[in-house]
Amino acid sequence: MKTICVYCGSSFGNAPVFREAAKNLAHQLVERKMNLVYGGGDIGLMKVIADEMIALGGKVTGVIPQALFDREVGHSQLSALHIVADMHERKALMAELSDGFIALPGGIGTLEELFEMYTWLQLGFHNKPLGILNVDGFYDHLLRFLEHTVYAEFLKDTQLALLLRESDASLLLTRMEQFALVHAASLST
Repeated sequence: MKTICVYCGSSFGNAPVFREAAKNLAHQLVERKMNLVYGGGDIGLMKVIADEMIALGGKVTGVIPQALFDREVGHSQLSALHIVADMHERKALMAELSDGFIALPGGIGTLEELFEMYTWLQLGFHNKPLGILNVDGFYDHLLRFLEHTVYAEFLKDTQLALLLRESDASLLLTRMEQFALVHAASLST
């Protein structure tokens, strides 16, 4: 894995732990010589992770629709910024540019992006690792709901297992690397 797409909030959230998690994830990515693809904004947790990556000398690519660029102001110091027509084009390009996906805390947009990649993974449209960084229990209720969907037989255990989830960024990245290696090995056999 060389490039990780991070979905996260255009807000900072209500606790400093969210900003610290974004900064820590940036440190982990740079330590592993991984690049960042993200939503391209200069606000919220998006700004935090991009700024930290830049400060550490990491490569950062943003992908933002024109309407959001006009409203949120795209980040001006990125390695590359792609301004696209709409959210569909944004998500497709982010997926194309990335070797794996991580969701930090965020709102509806973060959830929508996470679940689209989860659906694509479940259906075999991509085979890239997908993870949730469960900062301070942020995703606990969502994860319990997903377990409920297994109990209700709308989701299989094997499908739930595709969504990697950890509260530690380093451990999550290690698990994602292992997922990618196993998948690469299964493709070659």
